[in-house]
Amino acid sequence: MRVLVTVASRHGGTREIGQAVAQVLRDAGHQVTETDPDDVRALDGYDAVVLGSSVYVGRLAAALRELVDRLAGGLASLPVWLFWSGPVGTPPLPAGEPDDVGVVARRVRARETRCFAGRLEREELGLAERALVAMIDAQPGDFRDFEDVEEWAAGIARELSRPQRVERG
Repeated sequence: MRVLVTVASRHGGTREIGQAVAQVLRDAGHQVTETDPDDVRALDGYDAVVLGSSVYVGRLAAALRELVDRLAGGLASLPVWLFWSGPVGTPPLPAGEPDDVGVVARRVRARETRCFAGRLEREELGLAERALVAMIDAQPGDFRDFEDVEEWAAGIARELSRPQRVERG
């Protein structure tokens, strides 16, 4: 199957999660295209989509939300999986789901949504981001669990490899 993996990532940590997902799908025999959400203009030729986003101030990245606004109908007609990353620390905080995940998941009819812990490197942050991180006392470091990411991606690969049922009317 041809799979689009598109990830909105401000500092690259979430993009690396998307790259791990894409590699698992490739290893399972799927043809994978990786591209930024801003560069996705059409879904022609894709059989499935994995959407990924970093989270800032409790929301998915604007680039991902804009992609969904542009192509919601096409996305809803394909198998779609949605993941986000952002929680950092031990235990990972914030613990709740971003405000817009449910809305985006419903619009694209996501088969599954998944949260992965993120990475926070203070030296990568701009001034406003540093102020926000200080205000919420976020713990710096890399909290991503790539075994968990790869296990999730393997589940997607298995689902995509199953014979598709044809609906008859």
